[in-house]
Amino acid sequence: MIENLIEIMLNILIAFLLLSGTFFLVSSSIGVIRFSDVYARLHATTKAATLGISGLLIGVCLFMHVEHKTLSGQLLLAIVFVLLTAPVAAHMISKAAHQAGIKPVAKDKKVKFNKTIQKQKQYQK
Repeated sequence: MIENLIEIMLNILIAFLLLSGTFFLVSSSIGVIRFSDVYARLHATTKAATLGISGLLIGVCLFMHVEHKTLSGQLLLAIVFVLLTAPVAAHMISKAAHQAGIKPVAKDKKVKFNKTIQKQKQYQK
């Protein structure tokens, strides 16, 4: 009885990790499209994608352990690799953008930005 309950709880945890990882990856993709400047897009891609990939990999690692009684060292290394490299890469890209002179879009400039986007869409038609 207890073993069945533990197995059900582990399956719920695995499903939660996989679904939350998928949610964060989809929200990261939407953030890249919706945000206005380099810094906001970079924030969306690194924070949400790191959480999403980590959630998916932890869910897969738990699934492999529960269903097949194996512990994958490659999955554990992938989790550590993503958690260590994604923030560093984001910092380096934002530093390069800052040194190149790219300014963040301020709130008063969003109106100009939206007009520029609308003009670009008109030219594409």
